[in-house]
Amino acid sequence: MSTMLEKVSCFKTKTKSKGPFESRSSLCSSTSPEKYEVFLSFRGADTRKNFVSFLYKELKAKGIRTFKDDKSLVCGRQIAPEILQAIKGTKIAVVVVSPTYPASYWCLEELVMTLKQEKENVLTVVPIFYEVEPFDLKRQTGKLVEQFKKHERRHSIERVNSWRDALTRLATLSGDCSKSWENDATLVDRITERVSEMLSTVTLSNGVQVSGIWGRGNKGRSALARHVYQNISTNFDAHCFLEDVRRISLYLQEELLSNMKGEGLSTRSSHMCLDAIKARLGNKKILLVANHVDSIEKLEALADEFGWFGPGSRIIIITQDKQLLSSWGVKSVYEVELLRCCEVGKLWRSEAFKQKDDHVDAELSTYRPKNLPDKSEGNCSVQLIDGDGTYNVSGIDHFIKEVKLGECGLSYAVVSIMGPQSSGKSTLLNNLFGTNFMEMDAFKGRSQTTKGIWLARCAGIEPCTLVMDLEGTDGRERGEDDTAFEKQSALFALAISDIVLINMWCHDIGREQAANKPLLKTVFQVMMRLFSPRKTTMLFVIRDKTRTPLENLEPVLREDIQKIWDSVPKPEAHKETPMSDFFNVEVVALSSYEEKEEQFKEQVASLRQRFMHSIAPGGLAGDRRGVIPASGFAFSADQIWRVIKENKDLDLPAHKVMVATVRCEEISNEKFAHFITNEDWRKLDEEVQAGPVSGFGKRLTSILGSCLSEYDGEATFFDEGVRSSKRHQLEEKLLQLVNPAFQDVLGHIRWGMLEKFKASFDKALEIGEGFSSASTTWLKACMDQFDEECAGAIIEQANWDTAKVREKLVRDIEAHVSSVRTSKLSELTSQYETKLHQALSEPVEALLEGASDQTWTTVKKLHGRETETAVSGFSSALAAFDIEEETREKMVKSLQEYSRGVIESKAKEEAGRVLMRMKDRFATIFSNDADSMPRVWTGNEDLRAITKAARSASLKLLSVMAVMRLGDETDNIEKTLTVALLDSTPSKKSITASDPLASSTWDEIPSSRTLITPVHCKSIWRQFKTETEYTVTQAISAQAWLLYSQEANKRGSNWLPPPWAIFALIILGFNEFMTLLRNPLYLGVLFVGFLLLKALWTQLDIPGEFRNGALPGIISISAKFVPTIMNLVKNLAAQGEAPPAANPENRRPSNNTSSSASSSDNPIEHKSASKTD
Repeated sequence: MSTMLEKVSCFKTKTKSKGPFESRSSLCSSTSPEKYEVFLSFRGADTRKNFVSFLYKELKAKGIRTFKDDKSLVCGRQIAPEILQAIKGTKIAVVVVSPTYPASYWCLEELVMTLKQEKENVLTVVPIFYEVEPFDLKRQTGKLVEQFKKHERRHSIERVNSWRDALTRLATLSGDCSKSWENDATLVDRITERVSEMLSTVTLSNGVQVSGIWGRGNKGRSALARHVYQNISTNFDAHCFLEDVRRISLYLQEELLSNMKGEGLSTRSSHMCLDAIKARLGNKKILLVANHVDSIEKLEALADEFGWFGPGSRIIIITQDKQLLSSWGVKSVYEVELLRCCEVGKLWRSEAFKQKDDHVDAELSTYRPKNLPDKSEGNCSVQLIDGDGTYNVSGIDHFIKEVKLGECGLSYAVVSIMGPQSSGKSTLLNNLFGTNFMEMDAFKGRSQTTKGIWLARCAGIEPCTLVMDLEGTDGRERGEDDTAFEKQSALFALAISDIVLINMWCHDIGREQAANKPLLKTVFQVMMRLFSPRKTTMLFVIRDKTRTPLENLEPVLREDIQKIWDSVPKPEAHKETPMSDFFNVEVVALSSYEEKEEQFKEQVASLRQRFMHSIAPGGLAGDRRGVIPASGFAFSADQIWRVIKENKDLDLPAHKVMVATVRCEEISNEKFAHFITNEDWRKLDEEVQAGPVSGFGKRLTSILGSCLSEYDGEATFFDEGVRSSKRHQLEEKLLQLVNPAFQDVLGHIRWGMLEKFKASFDKALEIGEGFSSASTTWLKACMDQFDEECAGAIIEQANWDTAKVREKLVRDIEAHVSSVRTSKLSELTSQYETKLHQALSEPVEALLEGASDQTWTTVKKLHGRETETAVSGFSSALAAFDIEEETREKMVKSLQEYSRGVIESKAKEEAGRVLMRMKDRFATIFSNDADSMPRVWTGNEDLRAITKAARSASLKLLSVMAVMRLGDETDNIEKTLTVALLDSTPSKKSITASDPLASSTWDEIPSSRTLITPVHCKSIWRQFKTETEYTVTQAISAQAWLLYSQEANKRGSNWLPPPWAIFALIILGFNEFMTLLRNPLYLGVLFVGFLLLKALWTQLDIPGEFRNGALPGIISISAKFVPTIMNLVKNLAAQGEAPPAANPENRRPSNNTSSSASSSDNPIEHKSASKTD
């Protein structure tokens, strides 16, 4: 059925949403878009040449109509109309999500639209996760993170969020993952079977299609429907063509069953008959054509709702009542124009007449024109306005495409003819212009032949000439009072025609009541309604000319015309305007067609020559200044007719601007839509998204130029102001469309130049080129190349400035240079700080370890020398970085401060080890002689002097480490420490004198220079003395033992008893002495007494007391004797109660010797120690 309807171009489809009777196989005309069952959404770069191609092939093999965009998907900035229409028209969408699918905003937009349809239950989405995991889509992890970051840089947040939601929603739908299948072939089979099952379910529930054929008039529809019926009926299980459904329903049902099954059925109830129809025809594939349906009741009585017909059944309802089809729910409606198109004529000759169908021939006989030209002759006719005043939009559009009027520009003319009914207008036009207008059949009587306004193209006349055949005046069909259509059609003809033919009879010339006078009055009256009308040629054609010469008839005719013009009421502005300002009046006479046919044809052929090149200067056509370009003719005529129908005055100049506005807008939109789908643009945009594109500007300029040139070519004849304005709007839309691609190109160039600068700059630094020169050289080189590449990306139609991108590149490069400079300066600073640390740390440590009067002077000189060397090299290195003087000075100062910090740090570190250093120095001096040789104790050394010298050296170290002395300042710290810690003369100190070390700061020394506070020095000295006391005691003990050993050796060499033994023997006598020897207890008592006496001798310091004289010594000893005795007793008692000491060295009996050595430096301390002992 579709194939046959495609042959009939006078059908037009009213495309609407699908109704309850539509199936997925729709009845369509040649102008209807193809319907699809499955829509494939995929990323071409991943799957077009492999998985999707296999899937598409299998679906096609199953007979499933599948939409697959074979063009590159990443193109314009919005979904192409055909893709959008395909999504809305399919039942199933198979979405193949591949790794780079989310990277394409085109694919994401498709997905959003698809899921929107799915949410509205319009289609079903079948997701296929090809080499991706649904979990990654749902969580949007992995590569999706980077892909969406790129989207966020190019698109709005709202748009990107809608894509995120769509991917998340898709991941929750039930689908197949390719990683779960062994191979792609198995997966393709699975998807194909699944889709096929889903479509089968849809088909079974919606398999009956009801279509309608509607048209005005009472003939033509039936002939066409029967023609279609005869060609497709063999494809159905049962079929029936009901000629007239206006008969009663019971008879209808009988006829239906009879035609379907070949046997009659007589029933008394229509309901019973319906049951019989269901029983016999249920589940069969039926073709039913119902002609002349005039009420819904007839349809209901015929077959209820046809829901019980078998899948694939087709019901065609033919009616004049369009509202009946809408009420019944028929959505697929075909509107039939009256059968006047040349394609229909060709179909008649090739199909209907060849079959010798009497019924069809009878149907078409009234509409068969005489002298029907062949289509190849270039003519074609269409009813422009029907008798009811309805403008045939679809018919004129098809006509213009057929005759290719849009290609003519301003090179066309419009000729119209007016005249009384049955005056031979159509005959004249057919002979004069080779048209195929319907002519009256004289044998069937005189009646209205032309109804409304018909339009045809002349054959063989250049330029392109359109001829309008107006309905005749004075027709009895409209009556005497219905003159509205006559005036409207006359005004319409005058508004759009260059030449108006006035067809009149020769015998009416000079008659007061001639048939043409009302027509002329009508023409002149409506002319007044045109604001600024263009000058029209009015060619009076005198028909059936008699013997009276034309030169005698013409003056009379012109006089009559002038009288009519004078009698017509005129606006105030045109009361004195002559008729010649409005019309060029021409007169021509023709012989009778019926009586003098050959002469008539010769005269017509001569007149035809006048229409050749009619629009040339001096041609037959009148004023051409207000001509509408041919591509806007249909719209202009439609708008003019609307104004006339609404009984408004026509403002032709304003109308010209309005037509230009609408047509230029249409052309602009058409070119914009073509640009979006332009293969070159789509390919270029895809390349841009993939990476840098060479020659982008030249290629895009060419594409845009072609688009704008096409617009200029089609809109060139319209009003210049409107044309330019719409061109500017089109250009802005195109530039707005391509701007993101342009920005992407600039982004690629900027990124490439930035990466090149980084690589080149780093390489230059690696080979030793100066920082400043390297950055300057490569910045200039990269910016020059950037400018060169930007020049190649510039679009000639756009005045886009790349300055912002250039500035951003400069900022990026400067940021990188700054980053590298900071890094290099940090490395350089670290390098010189390391050198300074190495040059100062160990030498300063060595100098401080051997502290002397010149230590800080040497340290200061070392610091100055090394700092100056480092600063010099550092400053030279900084010169290559081209930094500001202030910054350079800060960095140099920072290095100098670091140098000082190294010394301060090392000084503080050494100050923390001062006690250890003091003990080491004390041990060194105390244990070594002047030649630094280990001291050998002979017993003759002056321990007091050695100890004092060692302690003085240690105190010297403490004074040196107490404060830092890197400046020229002087201090008396050494003197203060000596007086407070080393000078032990009691007479020099007052009991009430203040302690100079009882403070946390040194006099006139800032805390920043202080390393060891006075109170800390005192604490260190006390700890130092305590820890070195043992060394001194050991030395004293060693010396005493040495002396004792020497004395013992001397005694050992003598054979005589000791002197005391001899003395005791003499005093006691031999017997008592022997008794004493025999009784050791006596010896113990004597020994204890000796010890007591020795202790008193030591505690009282008897030798010392007698240094100042005998009398002072006796007085002093007598004063201290009793307290000393009491103190000894208490100490002995306390030692007896105390537990024994763990260290046997602490129980040495020679404390008196140690005390005497220690007391040599500080008598006060000696006394305190003695009391403690």
